[in-house]
Amino acid sequence: MTFSPQLEVRFAKLLTSYPPGRQRSAMIPMLLYAQDELGHISDELIEEVARRVGVSTLQVNEVLSYYSMLHRKPLGKFHVQVCTNISCLLHDGDKLYEHACKKLGIGHKEVTADGQISVEEVECIGACSWAPAIQVNYDFHHFVTPEKLDELLNGLRKKP
Repeated sequence: MTFSPQLEVRFAKLLTSYPPGRQRSAMIPMLLYAQDELGHISDELIEEVARRVGVSTLQVNEVLSYYSMLHRKPLGKFHVQVCTNISCLLHDGDKLYEHACKKLGIGHKEVTADGQISVEEVECIGACSWAPAIQVNYDFHHFVTPEKLDELLNGLRKKP
């Protein structure tokens, strides 16, 4: 499998960051970095990461099934995660998620027809003090109202 030169450098650094025999610790960051570059985690990527860190493809698949931030199918260019855990739920995070789905015309982990935006209901993004919170790719947005969400989504649709 071929990766960008930048990703190959990251992988090499990760694999040398851990003591001998502990390269499997690089698995999750490798999957995250590769997912950012490729858009999702394919069977080919699973095989490649397993080979590089010295584990079976089954072990990589076990990690994939546990971590919700790792995705087997392509998501939108802008992935909107709406927290509905207790703090956000108490501040209408569930209604915010429903609002996003209705506005975009898609459901959980679905992608708009133009491939630009996907939405996902998530358990916690660690922003409980600023509920309700959402995350777009790696950017956090706090104290989100339906109006703020509309503004954000409209802005995403205008980005190239």
